[in-house]
Amino acid sequence: MLSAGLPQGTVPKLERPGPLRERVYEALLELITTRALRPGQHLVESELACHLGVSRQPVREALQRLNTEGWVDLRPAQGAFVHEPTEEEADQLLSVRTLLEAEAARLAAAHSGRAGIEALEELCARGEQAVADDDVDLAVATNAAFHAKVMELAGNVVLSELAAQVDRRVRWYYTPVARQRGTQSWIEHRELIAAIASRDEGRATEVMRAHTEHTRQTYHLREQS
Repeated sequence: MLSAGLPQGTVPKLERPGPLRERVYEALLELITTRALRPGQHLVESELACHLGVSRQPVREALQRLNTEGWVDLRPAQGAFVHEPTEEEADQLLSVRTLLEAEAARLAAAHSGRAGIEALEELCARGEQAVADDDVDLAVATNAAFHAKVMELAGNVVLSELAAQVDRRVRWYYTPVARQRGTQSWIEHRELIAAIASRDEGRATEVMRAHTEHTRQTYHLREQS
């Protein structure tokens, strides 16, 4: 049952105004990304509609869109299920992420000023506190914000657009290993900040590449931990 699969307080409020189908789509995508709706979980239109306080039609439209984008699998005579990513899918996406983020780190080192460094330090402190508090959701969100800030500091619009296309899936893959990465991830963030602050493009590239590779490797090893 869906009602048993969604922890208390995870169902997002559908803010008005805005097209209902778009708001339902965003709500379901957020639930999938944060794994409140788990890979392989059966998605029943009527239950989703009840939880979100809408009719079944916008839920059906959202599920069709999510199916097209690879987040949901629509199976004949069975219904909708949250997509279960293969190891190859995860590896391909996380490898592409490494390329994008390493270049962003290099550009950030070349262009960042004091304000950008301070913003990264503030996000890092917030992430470290989230880990100390064992607040996985906040740690994941802050991790995403940290990497988005590095991308912003890079100052390359095309690079940012490409990164935005994979950001949601990166969060999806990072969530199940966030606790395992824990403190070490933020130690690596601190190393990255130091490289950017010293304007060492080579070092920033190296640190970011190693950092993202650690996450990729941890994801593949998650079942063995």
